[in-house]
Amino acid sequence: MTKKRCEWTNSHELFIPYHDKEWGVPVHDDRLLFEMLNLEGAQAGLSWLVVLKKRAEYLKVFDNFNAKKIIKYDAKKRAALMKNPGIVRNRLKINGVIENAKAYLQVQEEFGTFDKYIWQFIGGKPIRGGKLRTTCTESIVMSKALKKRGFKFVGDTICYAFMQAVGMINDHSSSCFRIKK
Repeated sequence: MTKKRCEWTNSHELFIPYHDKEWGVPVHDDRLLFEMLNLEGAQAGLSWLVVLKKRAEYLKVFDNFNAKKIIKYDAKKRAALMKNPGIVRNRLKINGVIENAKAYLQVQEEFGTFDKYIWQFIGGKPIRGGKLRTTCTESIVMSKALKKRGFKFVGDTICYAFMQAVGMINDHSSSCFRIKK
């Protein structure tokens, strides 16, 4: 018997393991939250499939999204990143990851964890979405707060996609086998 999944998984085979194991699962690990925020930002103007195909290279060249290492990237490292076809070669997005690392570390210092900070936007518990939309009140508030703290590529649509990815919003379709997870 074939598992029923969200319709979007049918467009590419890479979506199936991502959907089945990650998408919509509540994440409370700071490093993974930071990774996903940056990967969602990388997809701005592109598709998630483009970024998903490049995810392994992102992890490699951005030191597994270790913010303490990323904030030390110099001009030579930035130039190398711009030449790497394994990531989205956009200067603003690459510099955005570095700026995000600085802002992320400041949030950790102020709140203890990035997890504690980011989950406050939904009151600490996942909310049920289920509607086809690209933004919500919570993602708009999150976007404004992140921008105020210096984060880049965190518009309300990117924040909504991030919230879906890290399980803050459960947008699995009602017929999907993952709806209750």
